[in-house]
Amino acid sequence: MENKRFTKNDSGFVCANCGRDVPPLRYTSRNHCPHCLCSLHLDINPGDRAADCGGIMDPITAEPDAKRGFILTHRCRKCGAIRRNKAAEDDDRGAIIRLTAMH
Repeated sequence: MENKRFTKNDSGFVCANCGRDVPPLRYTSRNHCPHCLCSLHLDINPGDRAADCGGIMDPITAEPDAKRGFILTHRCRKCGAIRRNKAAEDDDRGAIIRLTAMH
């Protein structure tokens, strides 16, 4: 049975897509760039950094969720994996709204 545990991993990074500095989120794990909303395919389970792929994950949709704000869906450029993640408080709201309009 697959382990769905969450591992807090809130380190800053340089975005592999847009090259901007991304600081730690401080209240939970940082999963994606707040500027371009791209992520890296690093996790099997949230925060574990156990995936071997390492491909850039593009945001493909953003869906409003009454309890959790927006939920972003990413697709990996390299392997095609799909992952969902809660939007962060400092994410570019304009970019999120553009994604919801595409949905």
